Parts: sequence; C-alpha cells; structure tokens
Amino acid sequence: MKYVKSIALVDQSQCVGDGICEPICPTAAIRVFEKKAVVDGGLCRACGKCADICRKNAIILVPREEPLMIEVDAGSVDEEKIQELCRKAHLFPDQPICACTLTPAREAAAAVLLGARTPEEISALTGMRTGCAIYCMGAIQRLLCAHGVELTPPANNRWYLLPLSVWDIPEKVEKRHPGYYIKEDKKLYG
Repeated sequence: MKYVKSIALVDQSQCVGDGICEPICPTAAIRVFEKKAVVDGGLCRACGKCADICRKNAIILVPREEPLMIEVDAGSVDEEKIQELCRKAHLFPDQPICACTLTPAREAAAAVLLGARTPEEISALTGMRTGCAIYCMGAIQRLLCAHGVELTPPANNRWYLLPLSVWDIPEKVEKRHPGYYIKEDKKLYG
C-alpha cells in the first residue's frame, strides 16, 4: 500500500513540449499534446522523475487535495494462481520485488492476474518503479512474460531486465559455493 500525497503540475507557460518527460514516467501519466505536457492525475504517482528531467523546470510536485491510496488487494485473487505465477516467474510470493516501495511479488502478480498487461499498468496499480525504477523492472517483466504477455518496450524506454533471482545464478557458481544452498533453494520453490 502506498499513499500518494503529491501530483505533478506543468507550468504551461514554461513547457516547450520536447517530450523528454514522457518516457521517464513509470505510469505513463504524462503525455505531450499540441506541444504541451499534460498530466493524468489519476495515474500520477508523484515520483518526481518528470520534474527532475525537465530542462525548463516547467514541472513541479504540489500537494494533492486528497491523498491517493494505491494497493492491489492480493486477497481478491486466487492464492493458487498467485503462487503459480510467482513460481513461473521464479519469484517468492512474499519477496519484496521493489526495493523502494517494498511491494511483494504477490501484489504485482495479483495486478497481472487482474489484467495489468504493461509495466506502466503494474506501476499505476502498485506504485512500483516510482523510486529507482531499476531493481523492480526485471521482476515486473518476469511476471508479465510468465503470464504469457508479449512485451514491446516503447521508444526511449527504461525497461531494465536484470537477473535478480536464485534461478539466475550460473550452475558453475552454484557448484563452487555449496554452502550457500543455491541448489536446495531452487528445489524448495522451483
């Protein structure tokens, strides 16, 4: 669960419509129309990435009138389906897969099972990618691919597929370090 207390605001008199803010937004909340950036308040998660990258300082974060609570109710999704999707994606359901929001894999899996089909949709539903946007991106892609979603990264994307699980450890390393019980961990949940 995450409370979003701010929202991005564009000073239209300063915006030059260069679009540099679009690909950096983790929820696709900011778009350029008629050479001016526009923020979808329903999607903005106040990460500040657009404000940080704007060369004209045309974007600032301001307080929302009412805080926005975002959370996927994993309890509304069949637990067996969550377990199965996490297993296919080589993630433990209770494992935090976003270091910035501490979102567990089960919540992101529930978002996918409830219909999220892009990293941006998962980010909008869970708040993931609103911090560093790097660590969790690999896990998001794993979940979507494990669910059979074909991903096509958008232009100028920041979709990083980083191997971040026990299943990505090469067998050579596994054999060299038996005391880490990598093989056993893989059997436990694989």
